[in-house]
Amino acid sequence: MNLRLRDDQQEALRARAEEEGRSMHAIVLQAIDRYLEQETDRETVRRLGAKYATRHSELLRRLGE
Repeated sequence: MNLRLRDDQQEALRARAEEEGRSMHAIVLQAIDRYLEQETDRETVRRLGAKYATRHSELLRRLGE
């Protein structure tokens, strides 16, 4: 896989990596891990929300009155 960054992204990433004493590669990997974890969490919340909305639909209807 090749990652093509805009010049401004490349420079910002290089500067951040230098400030943190880490490689650009390590920062990008961490960003990908965070993204994947957040998306998994969002999907879990959507799934559970739908499950409990169905399970408690009568209560939710009454609360909406």
